[in-house]
Order: sequence, then structure tokens, then C-alpha cells
Amino acid sequence: MPGAGYYIARRGVVLLVSYVAIIIIIAAILELSGYATQIYQAVINELVRADVDALVKARQGQVDPAYIQEYRQNRTIEYMKQYGLIDENGNPVPSYVRMWKLAFNALTFNFGKTKEDLVAMVVPTMPPASITYIISVVLPRTIIVVTVGELIVVAIALLVGPRIAYRHGTFLDRVVVAYAALTSAIPLWWLAMLFIRVFGYQLGWFPTSLRGVTTPLNNFWSNPAQNFVTILWYITPPLTVFTIISLGGWLYGVRAMVLRIVREDYVMVAKAKGLPERDITRKYVMRPSLAPILTNVILALAGTLGGMIITESVFDWPGMGTLYYAAITTGDAETIVALFVIYVGVYLIARFILEILYVLVDPRVRVR
Repeated sequence: MPGAGYYIARRGVVLLVSYVAIIIIIAAILELSGYATQIYQAVINELVRADVDALVKARQGQVDPAYIQEYRQNRTIEYMKQYGLIDENGNPVPSYVRMWKLAFNALTFNFGKTKEDLVAMVVPTMPPASITYIISVVLPRTIIVVTVGELIVVAIALLVGPRIAYRHGTFLDRVVVAYAALTSAIPLWWLAMLFIRVFGYQLGWFPTSLRGVTTPLNNFWSNPAQNFVTILWYITPPLTVFTIISLGGWLYGVRAMVLRIVREDYVMVAKAKGLPERDITRKYVMRPSLAPILTNVILALAGTLGGMIITESVFDWPGMGTLYYAAITTGDAETIVALFVIYVGVYLIARFILEILYVLVDPRVRVR
């Protein structure tokens, strides 16, 4: 019978094939549907218009209309070559060729360069800027706020949730249920704006815009102690808001999972035998609950790497969510594809980690 190693290897191959297939499908949707071409054409029109305006301004309006038309055509052809719509001879590049090129570049993480000012300024840098470089800069910023916030919430929920389940029906349990219902009804972005108004504008305890965090982040090792304190000052508002809103759902979720196990017959028997509550929790309750809890934790942590578009925009935090927003609003197809590829890769890696953890915590998987 194949062992655990064979099972893990097989799941790894399946996930890898899935990753390649997803990238090819996305490339086909973008190119064969003509959606990518429409985006490129819109971007090219804006770039050409900006170039023509700059030319007219530089010559103080003294430009022959025929020359402007010729200049516009030449710039259009040049940009169409840059975006791969035509080849060097001016012939249109078939959509299926662009599809395979896009898929290959995505699979090799060759995302190209962004020409959008709004996207590049998230770092900040000047276009054209490498998309891979931009993502490598903004991803850690999202990790230190959203991912760290998720870790804090998960740690609190795993410590408190099982104890609440044991005290089902008590005052503390009712408080947690009410807190979860309240926080699930409050939009995170609304609480973020309220936090900024009260603690930023009225009390002046925290900054109202977090874009200034780029300076201590980029120059951290020049003065680590001072920069660490400055970064902590900047990240406290989003961390606080994220923890307040997310904790209720996590507490309720862990409570529900553990509560289902607590009501099982074998747990009742363990209690009737007079076993210590700590042993019952560790051996009889948490072990069966481990698989679903691990699933929620790993997938939630993977999801945080994509950032939070609205919340980061409210706080003006230069992370993955802000980069998503900038790419979408400017129609930067290359950056959108790059972010999607990264997120799909992170999700599939998280799935692979889960497969390994399932083998370790669930004997049935090893037997299967």
C-alpha cells in the first residue's frame, strides 16, 4: 500500500498541474475574448494623447496639424509594438500567440514593466518599473499589517474559543456571541474611517495617512530602533481595527467547531470518568477539531497576502490591496495578471501545506 510520501507527492503533482491549467485558462480568457486588447487599446490611446499634449505644450501650440497627425500615428504604432499587438513589421500578432506568450511569461514570473504612474507610485518609484520588483516591495507591507493581524486574531481565538465552548450558555458565552454578531455587521472600512477621525484628526494620536511609512520601511537598517517604533506607530491603527472586526468571527467559528466535539459521547464519557479538563481538552476535543481549524487558519493566512483593497485604501496603506486598486483603476493588465498569478500560487502552496498537515494530524489520511 502506498505510504504518506506517495500521497503527498501525488497531491503536489495535482496542484502543480492545476496551477499551470489555471494560468493558461486565464491567459485564454484575457486574449481570446479580446478583453486584453481592449485594455491595451485604451491605455495606448491615453499614452498617445498625453504625448501629443506634451508636444503641443512644448512648442507652445505652434504645431502643424499634419505633423500632429503623423506624430500620433507613429506613437500609436510604437506603443502597439511595446504591448505586443503588432510585430516589428507592423503585422497584427494573432490572439492565440499572445495567449501562449502571456501564459509562459506568467509561469516564469516574467511580468514585464508597468507604465502607469499610479501603480509605480505605490512603491514609490518612477515608471517604467518592474512589476516583480513592485510586488516584492509591497507584499511585506501587507504581511506586517494584514497577515500579522490575522495571526494575532487566530492566536486569541484558539486560546479563548475552546474555553468558551466548555462554558456554553454562560454569561461569557453570550457576550462572545453578541460580539461576533456585532462585528460581523460592522464594515471594516467604516470602523477604519471612524478610527482615523477620532484618533487621527480629533486626538492626533496616530497619522491620518499611512503612506509615510515607506520612509522608515525603506531605510529600516539605518536606525533600526527608531524606525521600528515609527513603523509600530503607523501600523497600530490598521492592526487595531482589523483585530476588533476579525476577532468576533474567529471566536464564534472556533467555539462552534469545538462545541460540536464537546457534545460527542466519548467526551461525555471522559468527563464522567473524572479526567482533568486539561487532558479532555487536549486529547479528546482539540485533536478531532485540529483538521478543520488548520484548514481555516492556513487558508485565511494565505488570503491575507492578497491584501484588503478597501481597508488599505482608507488608511492609504501602500500594500497589496492598494496595488490591486491602482492596477484596476488604471487598467494595468500586466499588473492585474501578475497579482492574480501570485495569489493563485500562494493559495495552491497553502493547499499543499494543508495536505502535509493532514497526513500528520489525521491517521485516516495516512492509511488511505
